[in-house]
Amino acid sequence: MKKSSRWQPLLQLLFLILALGFLLVMVIDQWESLRAYHWQIRWDWLLLSALMLVLSWIVEVSIWRRIIALMGERLTFRTAWRIWFFSAITRYIPGNIWQPLSMTVMAQEQGVRVVATLTSIILYQLGNLLSTMLIAAVYFPLSGNLGLLADFLPPKMAQSMAIFLIPLGIFLLRPALLIHAMNWALRRLQRPALPLQLRSGDMVQLVVSVTAVWFLIGSSFLFLTTALSASSPPETYRHAVDLIAAYPLSYAAGYLSFVTPSGLGVREGVAFLLLAPVIGGATATIAALAMRLWISVGELLAAGMGWLWRD
Repeated sequence: MKKSSRWQPLLQLLFLILALGFLLVMVIDQWESLRAYHWQIRWDWLLLSALMLVLSWIVEVSIWRRIIALMGERLTFRTAWRIWFFSAITRYIPGNIWQPLSMTVMAQEQGVRVVATLTSIILYQLGNLLSTMLIAAVYFPLSGNLGLLADFLPPKMAQSMAIFLIPLGIFLLRPALLIHAMNWALRRLQRPALPLQLRSGDMVQLVVSVTAVWFLIGSSFLFLTTALSASSPPETYRHAVDLIAAYPLSYAAGYLSFVTPSGLGVREGVAFLLLAPVIGGATATIAALAMRLWISVGELLAAGMGWLWRD
């Protein structure tokens, strides 16, 4: 066994402890504000949040089905929904391999080739990252908001985020370069190359579709924050752009952390760093933690519906 393999579980545990520690520090730092917080639930806004979340999942599963179709395979919406949400539960197991592994196994039972499923997972996640690059390239220069990190970063850092538009534009116009880069990385990992040919239109459609998903999920985050906030809805809505953008950006940070299950702690920490100066530390803490619980419970219910709603 390689040394890196022996140390990997320990490193994952270490980073998980650090992430949970950051969550604990975040809560302790805001404890007095949380104790004094005017707790309430606006049920109409909570219902809107749930609606936006369900719509985002419908679009998400539809995008994955289209990518599978590009591989020459077919899945019904019901089957794709069941595979998507059954596998989503496994994200919380440390290791970051269980979701793609479970998706591959379940799709193979439906006659989908392993290589087609793995390619679809990689391509969807690339669409996710390219979409968040677009959001970062637009949001940071226009808002100038770097959150609690503003005092530690160069003054023009927010404006410099527009540089993400350059690689984004290259990959959209020349998707073959993206495929070559992916295959180069796979060869370095001694994995087979992806049997995939993409047109520019395919990549543009993927990024636009995933960006629509992020808008729906970000809107769900906005409505959930409105439902729980001590501020009035109009006051919360003054920061609608910040809230809608913060969730995909924090999700991307959690995903790229790799070592914490489902970005646990990292996602909430980045959301807090971005939003605390905007909506206040207590509200940012509540919103970040509530969104984690909201999505986790929602995914469990969606998986249950997939089990009942079989072909």
